[in-house]
Amino acid sequence: MRLFRKHNYWIRECDCCHHQFTEQQPTAQGVSKIYDGQYFQGDGPGYVDYLAEADLLQQLGQYYADRLAFYVLPGTVLDVGAAAGFILKGLMNSGWQGEGLEPNPRIAAFGQQQLGLKMTVGTLENYHTQNRFDLVMMVQVIQHFYNLKLALHTASSLTKPGGYWLIETWDRFSLLARMRRRGWHAYTPPSRSHWFSPSGLERFVAQYGFQEVARGSPSKWMSGQYRKSVLRYQLIDKAWGKPLVRGLNLMPDQVKTPYLGGDTFWGLYQKAV
Repeated sequence: MRLFRKHNYWIRECDCCHHQFTEQQPTAQGVSKIYDGQYFQGDGPGYVDYLAEADLLQQLGQYYADRLAFYVLPGTVLDVGAAAGFILKGLMNSGWQGEGLEPNPRIAAFGQQQLGLKMTVGTLENYHTQNRFDLVMMVQVIQHFYNLKLALHTASSLTKPGGYWLIETWDRFSLLARMRRRGWHAYTPPSRSHWFSPSGLERFVAQYGFQEVARGSPSKWMSGQYRKSVLRYQLIDKAWGKPLVRGLNLMPDQVKTPYLGGDTFWGLYQKAV
């Protein structure tokens, strides 16, 4: 069922499971255009300067390492959509051994050359390896897959029996999402093409033999620079938003504040033995 148009894309909802997705899914070729240099260093739905967020992203990796410690001992991890690998680095600082998978070759090269990480350039849909992992991490990436079923099928085949998926994504059942409706900031096709609820994602991963074992709200912080970029992207095309955009320049780039939107969640899912 068609719900509404956003950025010239129809947002649809499945009549059976109520999953929301874009009518026109990205292609494998389109991924390289969406996640080019502009996504990591531009003024749009991505980062104004991704590399400047290194400390905050490593702290997020440490946060997830602390959450995982309640359920699983450190082992091997594949970080899907790893970018330069800052979150992965935070996890590895707590004893995990891992590698990253990232479609942008330039940003992946940074992780390999500057952080000493093992990085593979590509998408989960076309990833092939003989390795199997204790954990497949998908932090803010599941909504970007151009072929969701193929990506999760691949992720399942890469996960050891009894292994885990750690997924962080937007919560379309959150109060903010329900209040903003079609104006919710997470509706940014074609970059994001899937939108989940916690219960919907739980049902979705069950199709691949995974069961939810934990769920929570991530502790996320934003630099002033990144927050200004996000707000500017949301407000610039609104007449009433232009004065607010000019006022954003008063916010220092270096100030770090918590993200209080309450519209993201993480889930930990275990594969059947």
